[in-house]
Amino acid sequence: MQDPQLLTVTAVAKSYGPVTALRSVDLEVERGEIHALLGANGAGKSTLVKILSGVLVPDSGSITVAGKAVTFSSPVSARAAGVAPVFQDPALVPDLSVLENFVLTGTDHDAVREWQGRLGLADVDLRSRAVTLPLATLRMLDLARALAHDPQLLLLDEITAALPTDMAERVFAVMRQWRDRGRSVLFISHRLSEVEAECDRATVLRDGRVVDTHRTSEGGEARIVAAMLGDKAARLDSAVTSRKTTRAPSPRLVVEHLAAGRRLHDASFDLDAGEVLGIVALDAQGQDELFSVLAGDQRPSSGRVVVDGKPVVAHHPIDAIRRGISLVPSDRQAAVLPQQSIRHNLALPLYNRLRSWGWIDQEREQTAVDGAIDRLEVDTRGQTQARELSGGNQQKLTIGRWLVSGYDIMLCFDPTRGIDVGTKHQIYSLLREQAADGRSVLMFTSELREVPLVCDRVLVLHDGRIVDEALAGDADEARLLESAHGLHRAAEAS
Repeated sequence: MQDPQLLTVTAVAKSYGPVTALRSVDLEVERGEIHALLGANGAGKSTLVKILSGVLVPDSGSITVAGKAVTFSSPVSARAAGVAPVFQDPALVPDLSVLENFVLTGTDHDAVREWQGRLGLADVDLRSRAVTLPLATLRMLDLARALAHDPQLLLLDEITAALPTDMAERVFAVMRQWRDRGRSVLFISHRLSEVEAECDRATVLRDGRVVDTHRTSEGGEARIVAAMLGDKAARLDSAVTSRKTTRAPSPRLVVEHLAAGRRLHDASFDLDAGEVLGIVALDAQGQDELFSVLAGDQRPSSGRVVVDGKPVVAHHPIDAIRRGISLVPSDRQAAVLPQQSIRHNLALPLYNRLRSWGWIDQEREQTAVDGAIDRLEVDTRGQTQARELSGGNQQKLTIGRWLVSGYDIMLCFDPTRGIDVGTKHQIYSLLREQAADGRSVLMFTSELREVPLVCDRVLVLHDGRIVDEALAGDADEARLLESAHGLHRAAEAS
């Protein structure tokens, strides 16, 4: 008789020096099951996934796959046992072509081509260097590579966090297909609505331990949040706070007929002081180019940007920073200095202010850094370098550095991607506080549920143009999705 458990993890533990990531974790994933693995940032989810995929070796414990005890010494051995991961950050060498990356992992070309078509990626040239492709596309290609190995157990670590709604739906379709074939999926997501809609059971980790396993039909999001946060759950305030409903006579930022690259064609809008303005869009509708131009990382082909009544021409990000415009990217790996200390990461913008050689006021710097760490509740236990922090704490560094140096306009590009629910609400609260102090925030989000939680107004970008605008409280998800697909504009035109 076939063992009903496809995966059994028993008493697995893992430590990094003085920091314990996993403490005697037990986990069972049944055949034909989509099983969610949940927990706050730093709870141990990614460590467990890396152990199951052969990237890390546990300090103790055992793993059984399809009734056989296994010991994974590398990702190759994990794939041979029928386990294939898709990590939070795509496992592709940036300077190699996608095809060359597939060759590195012995992926069958015909099989990956088939999945490329099924996932809606048929027009992606696999000869393209990985670094030239959008993050969402890389994630889907990494999924195609994993599926091409035809695994028994598919490990998905925050794959939907960087995906627009249409691509996320393709991932869910694959998950359901895998379950229907009697195979299994271990799914990590901080989007609890996805877990409730797509998963059969959920296991919650907190501080490296399993604190709950249950059917997702029993208890819903409230049970998951309570298990994830423990005592913090009582302090979690998800209520919608007061929002601006009137416009300022003179906006702080004015964007007029901005065009750049191949996707941003004609975008016009303005942003008030003391306002959080949301931007939503499907993948590749010009949002990357818009934020890149505003941050000084790309030159526009036409249009102009005005800040406080004065035109801004940014040839370099430092030009934008000097005009009070700062960027918080979704890819925290590109924003932090992984081998530098937490202090140096937070104080980095201060060094740009030096006009000549001189002494750095270390006492003043330390005071500012300590204030940002306390305000953002950055967990620095046993950590000396930024790379040792959890994903959520790394993202806090990318925001905290601008609290240290000061800014007028913060550009936040999907700032809560891959972050646990508690940290998300910390960031929501921080952005609202910054707006209350008179600063301005332009925030792109791929998670529509964030709009009423943090934004005053919301704009929808489609085909490189703003096609809809509404007060955040009036913009339900149905309206935003229709506009993002170009349907709202079409309906109004008719």
